[in-house]
Amino acid sequence: MQEEIFRKLDGKKIAILGFGMEGKSTYKFIRKFSNCTLYILDQKDYSNDELIKNDSNVVVIHDNYLDNLDSYDIIIKAPGVVLKDIDITNFKDKITSQLELLMEVNRKNIIGITGTKGKSTTTTLIYEMFKNSGYDAHLLGNIGTPIFDDIDNFKDDSILVIEMSALQLEFVNVSPHVAILLNLFPEHLDHAGSVEHYYENKLNIFKYQDKLDTGIYAYDNDNVKEYVLNNTYKQDMVSVSLKDNTHMHIRDNFIYYKNKKLYDITSKRNLIGDANLENIMFSLAVAEVYYLPLDKVIDTINNFKPLAHRLELVGEYNGITYYDDAIATIPEACINAIKSLVRVDTLILGGMDRGINYDKLIEFLRSNSITNLICMPETGYKIADSLMTSNKRIYKCESLEDAVSTAKKVTKKGYICLLSPAAASYNKYKNFIEKGNKFQELVKK
Repeated sequence: MQEEIFRKLDGKKIAILGFGMEGKSTYKFIRKFSNCTLYILDQKDYSNDELIKNDSNVVVIHDNYLDNLDSYDIIIKAPGVVLKDIDITNFKDKITSQLELLMEVNRKNIIGITGTKGKSTTTTLIYEMFKNSGYDAHLLGNIGTPIFDDIDNFKDDSILVIEMSALQLEFVNVSPHVAILLNLFPEHLDHAGSVEHYYENKLNIFKYQDKLDTGIYAYDNDNVKEYVLNNTYKQDMVSVSLKDNTHMHIRDNFIYYKNKKLYDITSKRNLIGDANLENIMFSLAVAEVYYLPLDKVIDTINNFKPLAHRLELVGEYNGITYYDDAIATIPEACINAIKSLVRVDTLILGGMDRGINYDKLIEFLRSNSITNLICMPETGYKIADSLMTSNKRIYKCESLEDAVSTAKKVTKKGYICLLSPAAASYNKYKNFIEKGNKFQELVKK
């Protein structure tokens, strides 16, 4: 497998575009096979980076690093590099990635998962199902492990469960054998440029499948359903719904795949709420495609613990229960979190303004039973202004420290304080992980 990938690269003038985690992983992979000249392109100057500073066959380009991209034979792009503001016409066909290089040589063993929300939970749950069923499974991709970091351990029959972001899928010309599209909501508009382009990137997960492949999609999500039903896909398309009698559906408190009873939704489990129930259904659909033993699958579901910062129970302190849902960077995710927990008395929300519409969230908050809204810049302040005439107690807090301090004072004992920002965290924090960690630290003080 590795040799097949390298044969595609051998003898080519190669640019590694973006030298963060994945770019460094690509460099180390190529150096296992060749001492060829590599061109490192990044807005940051990596000339003195420990990994490459003694490599005489590296050319680091920092200034104007996006110029002359058409001069390379292959451009291995890291997901974090955004090209929406430059004309890529002359070199679009030269752009590839770790994901595409792997799928070109081994797509038959790949399960790909994408969507606006729920990717990491579903990807990890599927991975655990395979592992607990005795398979050699690998958890890869946008979830934090670059594909080439683990490639030495792949076997011919390994199952590769890969979380795929919109940026990873943007330029691919091949799709995985089993592809899952969980949902589509407006998100990452600062990177994609438009909602339409963002959706198109996601839909590449289905675009290149053939009649021997399987696509699994969210029938309840209007955006997904519209795209799927208006397309003439060749593959076997499996629909998943909480409400309708589709391929994978709920009837009499059981999840069914067609007419096969699979899972009792009243079972005690750690994944709560409808969004997580959908994640479970998608995972069960994959289990059915691969004929995994149902007892192992059910055991995996019931013992699976939520990932960090995804409706994560922080604990009970002074009679108040705190949940960390820092991953909720869009309005729909915040609404799902509130519905899942029910007894929310205080909501902490707000973050970076990326031009997302908040009307749906504002109307939801206006009509629900939450007492306290603690609003943070930038989007939180706008939401607060829209709800000033409501019956909510609204607090504007500049910092997370102030927000948590306020929450401790105003939340009723026996109820929940929920951090669910409905926005990205980049205006104050590196990412949602840093924000969630800070929230938990402040809660526990």
